[in-house]
Amino acid sequence: MKPLNYAILKHFTKVKEACADDVIEALKGEYGHFKALKKPAVIEAIMTGEANGLLEETRYELDEKGELKVYYRAHEEGAATINKYIPN
Repeated sequence: MKPLNYAILKHFTKVKEACADDVIEALKGEYGHFKALKKPAVIEAIMTGEANGLLEETRYELDEKGELKVYYRAHEEGAATINKYIPN
């Protein structure tokens, strides 16, 4: 099992784009028992990936509760770097 932050980054190499809620939903089967699989921690991991040039923001929207959902993607170079250092 990969560390949770690795799994979060790796998820972006498998989808066109995702928000924190999408990542949590995708990883909860394997990582649901991790205390860090909560929205604030996932957002922090995503933003760290963005700050390190691995992810980029694609769009944003308000959900039905009026909360902001920000979507990110791994661009070509970011996905290549993630895949180089985090094998399947």
